[in-house]
Amino acid sequence: MDLLKVIDDRKVIIFDGAMGTELARRGLETSGTINLTGPQHILDFHREYIEAGVDVLTTNTFTMNRISAESHGPAIDWREANLAGVRLAREAIAGDRFVFGDLGPTGKLLEPYGTYTEEQFYDNFREQALILAEGGADGLIIETMTDLREALCALKACRAAAELPVIVTMSYATTAKGGRTVMGSTVAEVAIALEENGADAVGANCGELSPEEMAQIAALYKEHTSLPVLIQPNAGKPKLVEGRTVYDMSPEDFADGMIKCLESGASLIGGCCGTTLDHLKAVVRRIR
Repeated sequence: MDLLKVIDDRKVIIFDGAMGTELARRGLETSGTINLTGPQHILDFHREYIEAGVDVLTTNTFTMNRISAESHGPAIDWREANLAGVRLAREAIAGDRFVFGDLGPTGKLLEPYGTYTEEQFYDNFREQALILAEGGADGLIIETMTDLREALCALKACRAAAELPVIVTMSYATTAKGGRTVMGSTVAEVAIALEENGADAVGANCGELSPEEMAQIAALYKEHTSLPVLIQPNAGKPKLVEGRTVYDMSPEDFADGMIKCLESGASLIGGCCGTTLDHLKAVVRRIR
């Protein structure tokens, strides 16, 4: 897959929205284990996004790297969950749509803040990337990273594992001082490091910013890299209501924010926490 050619042909590529949000809303298991225990739910969900008009499905494999999966219990067959995740997304696509294998963070910290080495993280991500490529993914997306060092371990691992396009998105806590991740990396530092290490596209997802603020992050990326930029915001800023984190931005307001992201330089857009099918439908209507 020539990602740059696809972007040049389509101008705007629309990714899907939140998987966990929709599964939770339906009272279903929100991890990748449901790929094995309830595959029809995932297949139906993917098909609904295709019917909504998105161009790219991401696999339900966000927590299915070895370190993350085994920290939640040794009974998880994370290899089969990854393969099933790709298979279900591939079954759902129609025509010229694409499947990106999803790699999320380990949930652990690198030395000296934690006990893991960069080599262990690299091996962990390479293992998952190999499985996603084996399953037939068209590309790989590393997302919701807050630590640039972990993101680089994952990027290098994906580059070594397969000749597939690799997208990396970080989560940002503020737009101030050049945009900062929780770990303190600026957008400039992220953009330069990811481009130097072979990313095909870069961007931001999740985090603590609204879609309009994410447009500022997109503009910062465009100042420091010529790579395509992917922006996948939450449905507004997170709010704590009765002990639960909720996102209450309307689909139309979300779509307004996504138009601002496009105007700021993003060419790939989608949704993260709190976004539903209705949010992505509103985006598709505005663009198409």
